[in-house]
Amino acid sequence: MKTAIVYYSKHHGNTKKLIDAIAAADSSVSIIDVTNKPETELSSYDRIGFASGIYFSSFAKQIISFAEKHLPENKDVFYIYTHGAPIGGFLKGIRAVAKKKHCRELGRYHCFGFDTYGPFKIFGGIAKGHPNEKEISAVVRFYKGLNE
Repeated sequence: MKTAIVYYSKHHGNTKKLIDAIAAADSSVSIIDVTNKPETELSSYDRIGFASGIYFSSFAKQIISFAEKHLPENKDVFYIYTHGAPIGGFLKGIRAVAKKKHCRELGRYHCFGFDTYGPFKIFGGIAKGHPNEKEISAVVRFYKGLNE
């Protein structure tokens, strides 16, 4: 099954740590950084993952914009994200795009990620040390589980 993961990871590289672990476990997965390849064609992929840190309680606007423009219809999709806040409707925007394109959601993986946004910076950030090794191993298990 041909898989691409489109990601955006800024600030602390939390999400990139997860994506790098998946790439190390499966060399056939295509990793697409939206900041470097904003015009990538996705129609040849069987399933497409979207990975992002959470910004203002949502996936990065770069990911949502990319999906609106490049996500083909009727694809299998999955989501990976890191967040500092413990709760939120983080998937609302990206799910709306996938639904509009009649895509089937295979699953999602999320974990804490070190966050120093806004007032958290004053206190040295929240979710320090995340993602940790346990969370990184868990994302690889999640990804491998998509094959079952």
